[in-house]
Amino acid sequence: MPRFLSLSVLLVAAWISITAFSGAWAAENGPYPIVIKHALGTTTIASKPERVATVAWANHEVPLALGIVPVGFAAANFGDDDGDGLLPWVAKRLAELGADKPVLFDEGDGIDFEAVAATNPDVILASYSGLSQTDYDKLSQIAPVVAYPESPWATDWREMIRFNSAGLGLAAEGDALIARIEGEIAEGVARHPELKGKSAMFITHLDTTDLSIVNFYTTNDTRVKFFQDLGLKSPPSVIAASKPGQYSGGISAERIDAFDDVDIIVTYGGEELLNALNADPLMSRMPAVAHGAVVMLGRDPLGTAANPTPLSIPWVLDDYVGLLAKAARKAR
Repeated sequence: MPRFLSLSVLLVAAWISITAFSGAWAAENGPYPIVIKHALGTTTIASKPERVATVAWANHEVPLALGIVPVGFAAANFGDDDGDGLLPWVAKRLAELGADKPVLFDEGDGIDFEAVAATNPDVILASYSGLSQTDYDKLSQIAPVVAYPESPWATDWREMIRFNSAGLGLAAEGDALIARIEGEIAEGVARHPELKGKSAMFITHLDTTDLSIVNFYTTNDTRVKFFQDLGLKSPPSVIAASKPGQYSGGISAERIDAFDDVDIIVTYGGEELLNALNADPLMSRMPAVAHGAVVMLGRDPLGTAANPTPLSIPWVLDDYVGLLAKAARKAR
């Protein structure tokens, strides 16, 4: 075979290999349709969506960050100080875009399928969600749905942007948004070198009247994944207790010594809970508790933003990193 022909064959083979590797993203930068593979199936978007709806937590922040106002999205049900259904960073972005408040879906009892259908969307974004297969199938009767890539409630903020921006036909813009946020995080973390190498554990909830069970977010949860962005690491104890596909876990406080490798604890609560931890004969044995390396978050915007999203990260980054750094200085 002539030498130049061999080279041509190799180039063609390489192109085929690259195209196959691209998988769900092969059509992003080309003509429609766009095909997106996710945990609940395969979604085909035939043409550029004009009316965008989102369900579940924070998915609306991706189109908003990219300059698109959804026709409807879920009302905030945690950290909403003024009760208007909007978190402050969402309200700020709507104001920047000169947009009125869209339709807000009440998801207190689950997805409101009728309300979603009433907005007549061309696409429904839900890459960060806990959709069941039944939920997905019902929503798919309304419009193409972009579901989570692997497991419920385990999509980190980068993947949320990647999947949702792909569903909008704006994959390149999504990558640029990720790069911008990463730059802001790097600047914030650089001001607090004491965070580097410290281990952190995010406890989900503690009952001051019963501290017999320690419930925590696993390494699959977005709050814990965010620790890595901030220069922190997950301790071996939490890694070992994290089961695939589960975003939370729990162990008996009688096994509290397993968490001797935790430098910093983050949880939701206040002074009453902190006093209860210090008074408890088991919980007080944790080095993080003994040294006061505990970050207490409230049901407010800062507490909400510990679960990172595209618009919340710049909003609370300095405050959250500051709290973690203060705890890091107390750690052993």
